[in-house]
Amino acid sequence: MPRRRLLGQLFPSFVLPVSLAVVAVAWFAMHGFEALSLSSVRERLTAEARALADRVAASDEADAPVVESDRGIAGPTRFVALTTQGNVLFDSARRRSGSEGWLDRSEVRHALEGRSESALRTQSSPPQRVLSVAVPVERDGQVVGAVTAVESLAELDHAIEQFENRLVWAGIAAAGVAALCIFLVWRRWARPLEEMRRAAERFARGELGFRVMVPDSDELAGLAEALNQMSQQLQERISTIVRQNNEQKAVLSSMVEGVLAVDNQERVISLNKASGQLLGIDQTQAQGRSLQEVVRNADLRRFVSRALSCHEPIDDDVVLHGDHEGVLQARSAALHDAQGRGIGAVVVLNDVTDFRRLEHIRRDFVANVSHELKTPITSIKGFVETLLDGAISDPEDAQRFLQIIAKQADRLDAIIEDLLSLSKIEQGEESGDIELVTGRVKDVIDAAIHICQPKAEERQIRICAACEGDIVAKMNPALLEQALINLLDNALKYSEPGSEVQMLASQFFDEVTITVADRGCGITTEHLPRIFERFYRVDKGRSRKLGGTGLGLAIVKHIVQAHHGRVTVKSTPSLGSTFTIHLPRLAEHLNGQVTETAGK
Repeated sequence: MPRRRLLGQLFPSFVLPVSLAVVAVAWFAMHGFEALSLSSVRERLTAEARALADRVAASDEADAPVVESDRGIAGPTRFVALTTQGNVLFDSARRRSGSEGWLDRSEVRHALEGRSESALRTQSSPPQRVLSVAVPVERDGQVVGAVTAVESLAELDHAIEQFENRLVWAGIAAAGVAALCIFLVWRRWARPLEEMRRAAERFARGELGFRVMVPDSDELAGLAEALNQMSQQLQERISTIVRQNNEQKAVLSSMVEGVLAVDNQERVISLNKASGQLLGIDQTQAQGRSLQEVVRNADLRRFVSRALSCHEPIDDDVVLHGDHEGVLQARSAALHDAQGRGIGAVVVLNDVTDFRRLEHIRRDFVANVSHELKTPITSIKGFVETLLDGAISDPEDAQRFLQIIAKQADRLDAIIEDLLSLSKIEQGEESGDIELVTGRVKDVIDAAIHICQPKAEERQIRICAACEGDIVAKMNPALLEQALINLLDNALKYSEPGSEVQMLASQFFDEVTITVADRGCGITTEHLPRIFERFYRVDKGRSRKLGGTGLGLAIVKHIVQAHHGRVTVKSTPSLGSTFTIHLPRLAEHLNGQVTETAGK
């Protein structure tokens, strides 16, 4: 429905009643004036007609005409005296043209019957209204005739017309005055109302500090004060809500756990930055959309459905696939409104991928270390029992069994030593107790080659090294040497006799690399991500046969991490493997190179 201005609503409601009142007053005034005027004329004519009737009745002969020379009744009024037979005794108009149908007139007939009567007629030539009054002429109690007075109402009609015109103009003036009054009233009311409307629009735009001027009208003043009070309360409440919202956003954004809130129709109410990162979705575009549109993970959608249907908190693991692989621990709680009705659920997501991986590694480590320790212990126990059962009496068998027991004991000792070394390196890595000094990389490489050279000569494998003497790094020489020895030992174990193992040290813009490459059997792709785990073996039988403990590469990884570096591997089956240690380059050398480059 279209809206109308207040003036358009007030104007008809005020002007129309005023106009109707003016019209009614004018109508009654005009009719009253006309009736009063006619009554006055009628009374005058009646009085004049009675005076003439008395004169006629005083005449000696009923049929004798009144003396025509009498000018007392001359004027615009026509007086006619009639007998009962309709004969004209007197006519002020000096006409004797028959009776002119006087007896056909109702007022004349009533007068001949003894009653005075009047009649209002319209004359055609000239067109005008006339008033006719007839009174009886009585003589000795007998009606002997009638006197009729006829007068034109042209002057009266002209006066009435002038009076009507004056009334019309007076009505128009009254309506104009009423319209002006309405307009002034509207201006008086509309101006503060317009200011209040503009104030309400400013409130809607958030300008709650604005205040409305209070008018002098009691009703409008109350409305203005109510608006000012409303704006003040809104400002206080909005400030409180904004502060609480900012605090909530700050808390949610600083949480590492993902928080996802949905309504009963599984539409996203809100989610924090962490949940967007965990689920791989855009935080700004997800709000208000269906969970099925935003999240493609079926496990999470099923968990949310369970959370909405269950009134108690639940928790479960959600496995992520695709670009964001991992495991999320999901916990849910119901959302309620002020009346306690359920309006949705909130889900807290915690990334437990590393925790689950560590649990898996721990289980594998326990199983592997148990298996690695159980094998030599079982062997030692078996041969000891064999010796106790009588084999010790045979010197040859006793000697062979004791050699096997000693070998298995050495293996146990090697495993324990590697475990202790690994534990010590990890503790030093966590506490930062490993001391790093600046040293030449070539010295560490030469020391590692010197230790591994006898084994290389035994297997007829040549070790080729290439390292410039000016390559330096911040390192712990003993630990870095141990890491290189482990890599060289693995390369020698899995290389064929007559092959070659290469060691190469290089320096780049931001790092120093030490590469150990062999031409052995290589490692398949599926084993590469796990070869640095404890006791992980690509070929378990061959590893044990070659005397490995399964901890060498794990020790290498932790030594490199203690040097704030990383270790990578590239391998192709049947072609060999390449292990590379990446160490950060010294800052002073890096700055020097940058300065030198800038100078060039």
